Amino acid sequence: MKEYRLNVDPRILELLGPNLYTNIYYVLAELIANAYDADAKNVYIISNKDDIRVEDDGHGMSYEAGDIAKYLNVAGVSRTTESDSLTKSGGRRKMGRKGVGKLAALSVSEDVDVLTVADGEKSGFVLTRQPENGHDLKAIQDDQIVFERITDHGSAIIMRNPQYRLHKTLDAVKRNLLKIFPLVNANFRIHVIRGKEEITIKDFDRSIMGELCALVTLGDKFKPLCDLVTDSYPERRADLVAAQAMKVIPITMKANDGKEHEYSLEVLGWIGAYRSTRGRKAELTDFPDNFISLFANEKMGEFNILPIVGQNKLNEVYVVGQLHVDLFELTELPDMALSNRQGYKSDDPRYEAVREYVRSDLLADILKRRETYTDIVNADKKKKKEDALRGDEAKLKAAIDAFRKKASADAVDALAALGVKASRDAMENAISQSINTNSPDLGLKSAVDSQKKKILISQTYPDKPFADIIYQMLIFNNVPPDDILYTNCDDEVCRVPEGRGVYDYLREFFVESYSTQKIFVLFVTSENTKVSWGAITEVGASWITKIDHIIFNIHPFRPEHPLNDEMQWQSTNRDRPSGDLWMMRLNADVFCQKIEAVCDALGYKKMAREKNMDHLGTLVSIRNA
Repeated sequence: MKEYRLNVDPRILELLGPNLYTNIYYVLAELIANAYDADAKNVYIISNKDDIRVEDDGHGMSYEAGDIAKYLNVAGVSRTTESDSLTKSGGRRKMGRKGVGKLAALSVSEDVDVLTVADGEKSGFVLTRQPENGHDLKAIQDDQIVFERITDHGSAIIMRNPQYRLHKTLDAVKRNLLKIFPLVNANFRIHVIRGKEEITIKDFDRSIMGELCALVTLGDKFKPLCDLVTDSYPERRADLVAAQAMKVIPITMKANDGKEHEYSLEVLGWIGAYRSTRGRKAELTDFPDNFISLFANEKMGEFNILPIVGQNKLNEVYVVGQLHVDLFELTELPDMALSNRQGYKSDDPRYEAVREYVRSDLLADILKRRETYTDIVNADKKKKKEDALRGDEAKLKAAIDAFRKKASADAVDALAALGVKASRDAMENAISQSINTNSPDLGLKSAVDSQKKKILISQTYPDKPFADIIYQMLIFNNVPPDDILYTNCDDEVCRVPEGRGVYDYLREFFVESYSTQKIFVLFVTSENTKVSWGAITEVGASWITKIDHIIFNIHPFRPEHPLNDEMQWQSTNRDRPSGDLWMMRLNADVFCQKIEAVCDALGYKKMAREKNMDHLGTLVSIRNA
């Protein structure tokens, strides 16, 4: 009979077992890492009705050779020198170090069966939170040591009656495992099995890189990832994708021998940005899709440092990355992993150095590339929309010309058929009937009108703060940014298309057009208006074309003709020299009234006055007196 004795303080076992991990996937990652260290090529995660089984085709453990005794020496350091940091085959660096990962399964089940076979020699025992006599484990007879996927060599960990379960879909299981254990390739594959369903995880890089719009790699090892990013805009690829050398940070550390030494902290890996987060809704307990993970010796040490290094910017939701810092696991340096095995000690100099580098350099770099991608996409969309509008405008002109020609011809034919004795009413009826018959040719007009800008915010750059308030209030009242032309807008979609002059753009689509729709102009007037040639030109153009307009004025300037100065304008105050804007409550109410009037005129679903006043109060100071 084989005897199995757990070499550990029972109090530590009771403490660590149920509290070491809080997520089933961290547990699986530890068990997968053990399989990796055993030189396995395949790991099988099998979800059965009453248990979760993890099998691998690694070397297995021999009772006779002392492998199991070593395994049961919990917290025995497995890597003391660099020479024993390699796996048995010598082809991999060991992930394990402290020897407590084997207790991971006890976070899921109170009793865990451990089965192993090495060169045909079978062994098995029950790992439990409460061993007999504090150390003794129950042996499993050879005839009960049965594997589902392996034969001559390997191990199986069977978590009986698990308190955690895998996700309902195998795709969700795959997504989660890839995020915390991405080291899968042709030499190391993970198979997830539930009943007749099976999915194989064999490629992390290709699946995620295809979803990125921007990427920065660090080190030659990760440079090939650049080729997996879709080349949507080849002429701007250098602005979106970059292969950089690994980052080297000099650092002084006190080693385990008590002496200080100089080290080179090398950061390798990659950081990218998704094209879109749309459609990435995951199940509630999934790991988030945007993260920056830290790895050492290919094993994940901390899933996400983004909340620590980020600054809560909107674009950070698109960020994803994996950084490898093997100095975190250098044998001669102190262990920096937290006791729960789900992070690193934040005060370790290595952690602080990496955190500062990511925050100040790497994150800023990828966010800049993501913004570049957004600008490229918006410019491309705007160009396509403008081309479509120009094409529809040309079709409308051709349709109107054809309409006129055909309507006239039909009218002449109708009059000739009636003869010269026809009455005036009869002639008018004939022409009217001809026009009505041919009027469907004008159906394109509505399509042209729907694509045009509806509102122009006319302003000078010094008055941009006030124009921004008008813009924000329009957006708040459900006016789409696409419908607004605002040359100094922070949102690129509202600006004039790249390479186009504003006056050429306005003339082409709002003056030299067969469409009768005219743009609605919101004038921002101040003492800056009279010294701006552009503003004066827009005032003149609105008068000539008789365009509807509303005036938002900054006191003490007084709007003059040809603006409609007989109509009430809204008045706002500006302090000097600070430039701070403020409104009297009455003027704030008039401001909201004007915004709502624009919405009524153009058919937008406006907000209630109370809500508009509240929102305006968040944008500008409103005073009672």
